[in-house]
Amino acid sequence: MSLLARLAPHLPYIRRYARALTGDQNTGDHYVRVALEALAAGERSLDADLSPRVALYRVFHAIWLSTGAQLEARHDDSGSAADDATQRLMRIAPRSRQAFLLTALEGFTPTEAAQILDCEFGDIERLISEAQTEIDAELATTVLIIEDEPVIAADIEALVRELGHEVTDIAATRGEAVEAVARKTPGLVLADIQLADGSSGIDAVKDILARLDVPVIFITAFPERLLTGERPEPTFLITKPFQPETVKAAIGQALFFHPRRTRKAA
Repeated sequence: MSLLARLAPHLPYIRRYARALTGDQNTGDHYVRVALEALAAGERSLDADLSPRVALYRVFHAIWLSTGAQLEARHDDSGSAADDATQRLMRIAPRSRQAFLLTALEGFTPTEAAQILDCEFGDIERLISEAQTEIDAELATTVLIIEDEPVIAADIEALVRELGHEVTDIAATRGEAVEAVARKTPGLVLADIQLADGSSGIDAVKDILARLDVPVIFITAFPERLLTGERPEPTFLITKPFQPETVKAAIGQALFFHPRRTRKAA
């Protein structure tokens, strides 16, 4: 199989990563092109012990470091909501930004991220934690919890408050959720699927998204109900029983990558 054929499936993703890393698609594409040219010319090679995708990202970073590239903020005066995440990314320390993007945006495991950045596993964990701390501090918001089990609701509330967010309400039914949103607009919704009165958290979220542009995280023991291709978007999915760190990471990612939250027209 030719080099191009091996790498072609991964090119859209590394272009996405390069854009997020640099804050500009043209700049990102330049470094991707340089990496590919180095591979084609034999100046760099893919590590045979790594998967093609991990090896490609590793070469990209080797090229990046060899050129002395700087991760400077790039400002866009368009005021576009789509640029919110880019501007937030540019405020994260460069090395932490790389570790965060590789795991949160590109879906690499911490071990794979360590291979790409040529560092120790512990360094990746520290960098991700530092990025998460910066994100949590900047994106403090109001949160609606839709959960009918009091103990689980209390656990989720404690996690949310620990991250510096405000819990506006805890709803146990679809109707209570809709009423809570009418009283105060949340910046994030955490929802179970099966609720106390037999109503559905999915339907509650659909009601909310009809009025608000807000990120949603489903925390449920019934993930198969969301894996139908028809789940409401934008949503994240966490399976019960959950790990606290998983919930914390999902909250940070949901808030970080969601555009500016605004009320939809009635």
